[in-house]
Parts: sequence; structure tokens; C-alpha cells
Amino acid sequence: MKPNRTPSREEIVRTIVTALEPLDYVYALWEGGAVAFDRVDEWSDIDICVDADDERVTDTFPAVERALESLAPIEHKYEVPEPALGEYVQAFYRLKGTSRFMLIDFAVFKHSAEDKLLEPEIHGNSLFHFNKDNALTPPAIDREKLSGKLRDRVRQIRARLETFGCFIEKEMNRHNDIEVLDLYQRFILGSLVEILRIKHKPVRYDFKTRYVHYDLPPDVVERLKDLYFVKDANDIKGKSDIAVKWLHEVMSDLDNRR
Repeated sequence: MKPNRTPSREEIVRTIVTALEPLDYVYALWEGGAVAFDRVDEWSDIDICVDADDERVTDTFPAVERALESLAPIEHKYEVPEPALGEYVQAFYRLKGTSRFMLIDFAVFKHSAEDKLLEPEIHGNSLFHFNKDNALTPPAIDREKLSGKLRDRVRQIRARLETFGCFIEKEMNRHNDIEVLDLYQRFILGSLVEILRIKHKPVRYDFKTRYVHYDLPPDVVERLKDLYFVKDANDIKGKSDIAVKWLHEVMSDLDNRR
């Protein structure tokens, strides 16, 4: 018999911790996401990360599912396709009776994985619920390596803009409005957001629009909003010119600050 009540966020986390901490193949468990940035609100999900023996990663999921089922039936489960490097396995759960926003984002990293998304400057101050024998230590960012990546990205964006900058005009001349919109959002605005991130929040240069409202200055966000919301293809033409001009200005500024 499942309890006839809705489990709280704290109860869900505590139940997962209680179930996994005794397992000898699990070394650490921490919360990331909104908790790591002290931004938990009524729409926040629950970001749980686990470090486990490489060969026992998949064994962790039945254990956490049994724990969740002790609180309420699992109403929905989504298994994330395994990433190319295969360093972690991830699934999302929603318990019956809980808010549709309170998904449980559960990721299990291989113990041998080099990147566990723990750099505080990028991922916030993760909240460890246990870390056996200090198995994990949040790493420092390799500033020299990051600087090299950023220089390469600026060069690539500049070269790409020079090469394909005419594509929007080309599709406008063909009256292919859907392609125009896609090119504008993906190519022009995508490049602009990345360049602005390199300027204002370089450690998260590749986060695209994720957390953009927190990472960029408010006046920059307002300018971006005006560019993102368009009326029609003609509106895109004018705003595309503005965005490209802004792009060149920021790239020039980055060159001067190198």
C-alpha cells in the first residue's frame, strides 16, 4: 500500500539518499540544478547525480525506483539516450500525485568519468548528501585550456558568418520564409548568444540560451528579446542586420580585450 499523500521534495531526496548510501558500489550523491544556484522555486525539478562503479551504473536504477515506489507509484519514466562518450546514464521520473514540474532528473556517472559536471563556476555549488572517503572533489577550471577554446570559437563564428551570412537573404529572395526563420534563429541569433556568453560568462559559452536570463546583463537580455520575437520575414531582415552588426561589435571588442 502506497501512502495516500503527495511526497514533498525533501522527502523524495531523503528517500533516495537513504536507499543509495548503504550500497558499496555507490560513492557519492549530490544535488545540482536549482539547488546548486540557490534558486529553488515551485517549478524546479530535482537534479540528483550519483557516482558509482563503472560496471554497476545500471544497477543503481532499480534501487532508486524501488525507493521512489515506496513513496508513490512512478507515473512516468523517460530514459535519456546514452551520450556518445557513455560516461553516465540518465532517466527522468515523475511520481503520481506530484506536480508535473517536479520531475526527478536522475543521472549516474561512471566512477572513471573525468567530467561529472562539478565545476562550481559552471554548475554552481553542488549539494553533497554523501561523499564517501571524499571520493569526489569539485575540480578547478583549466583557464588556459578554456581561453584556447574561446579563441577558436570566435574564429569559427567569424569565418562561418563570412561564409554563410548571405543565406538568409538568399532564402528571402526565394520566399522560403520557414527556412529564413530557422536560419535567423539558429545561425544568426545562435552565434550572437554564444559571442555574448564568451564576453559576459565565458565559462558557460556553450550553454546556448540555457540560463541566459541569469548569465547575461539585464540590458543585454532585453536587447536579445527584441531580436528573438519577430512578426514576419520582413521583420527578420531588419533584425538580422541589427544582430549581425552587434555580432561584429562584440567580436571586435573581444579582439581588443584578448
